[in-house]
Amino acid sequence: MPLDPNPLHSTRCCVVGGGPAGMMLGLLLARAGVAVTVLEKHGDFLRDFRGDTVHPSTLQILQELGLLQKFKQLPQRRESLLSGLIAGREQPVVDFRGLRPFDYLALVPQWDFLNLLADAGRRYPSFDLRMRHTATGLMRDGGRVAGVRVESPDGAYELRADLVVACDGRHSTIRAAAGLKGTDYGAPMDVLWFRMPRSAHDPQGTFGIANDGHLMVLLNRNEYWQTAFVVPKGSDAELRAQPIDRLRDAVVRLAPFLSDRRDSIESWDAISTLAVQVDRLDRWHTPGLLLIGDAAHAMSPIGGVGINLAIQDAVAAANALATPLREGRRIDEAQLAAVQRRRELPVRVVQRVQLAIQNRVISRALEADGRPPRIPWLLRLLLSLRVVRNRPARLFGYGIRQEHVRTPELAP
Repeated sequence: MPLDPNPLHSTRCCVVGGGPAGMMLGLLLARAGVAVTVLEKHGDFLRDFRGDTVHPSTLQILQELGLLQKFKQLPQRRESLLSGLIAGREQPVVDFRGLRPFDYLALVPQWDFLNLLADAGRRYPSFDLRMRHTATGLMRDGGRVAGVRVESPDGAYELRADLVVACDGRHSTIRAAAGLKGTDYGAPMDVLWFRMPRSAHDPQGTFGIANDGHLMVLLNRNEYWQTAFVVPKGSDAELRAQPIDRLRDAVVRLAPFLSDRRDSIESWDAISTLAVQVDRLDRWHTPGLLLIGDAAHAMSPIGGVGINLAIQDAVAAANALATPLREGRRIDEAQLAAVQRRRELPVRVVQRVQLAIQNRVISRALEADGRPPRIPWLLRLLLSLRVVRNRPARLFGYGIRQEHVRTPELAP
């Protein structure tokens, strides 16, 4: 398909969504000399309570791109050991220590991470990031996707593309427009997200707390606790109909050291709700269209792997498609299917582990009905060994079939 002479109306690759997958794919394609347009519906990346966990697999990609030193300059906290406080007893669970080349995960505001990728992309003349441009539907040429319809501050337009890649998340507009179907595996919980101030005398580290039929995760962000309060699936409306003191009291029962800050949870308006879902498309592609990241497979927040798997998808897609896109060759469905084959096994394995944890651990913790939870003595014994704690760290931190940057870099 020849490019339209008006650059506003045509591109080689249109990436829908400026999240971690979309920004990484846009950077990699532009770095390889492909004309790529990234459409992001918001005016900036400043949205709270998005995935902030950058795992070793992503750190390695940043190193391969020469961005690791700039990444290290971003405000962040490194965690090497993740623990649970089960009925008042601390239990180390996930241990990155001893893993190579990175023995930690980084907690970084996602807006800083996305701005880093956007700045890196802007070094290349073929990188076109359009903020406040929303893809509203697909254009088709016969049976093939030929571009997207876009709403922008200057009005609506059609953007033709040799390939459209949907990275627009679990509520993907492009996924709905394509009519692609998948399997919803369900989740027993939703998550209430909010901030709590931190004191110098508070515990260190990032940890989960389970007791009295409640479950909460506290992520140490230095100045504050990013707090994830786990609730039964679909209970959000019922909870919000009650006084905010109901939530304050539950938080303080789990973490008594926060009792002097309970009123920092001002109202339900300060609480964001993540409706947890775990699903996966049967087919991630149709002629002219590829879906990756949460648009293809929504992940549970367990393990904080969502953005890291999405970035692995982006690297695999760029490795497979950058050269034919740069050379102007038509992308056929077999090439798109190859990307899915490459990435589907890692997604399946992680989702299977997440579902097991949801059903065997989280469901039971939420149904405890006041009974103190306990860890079986054999599991506690096994978790006393670092080699055992390294297993989940390696699975979530590095994953299966780890991707590496294979695309060439053309001079900026």
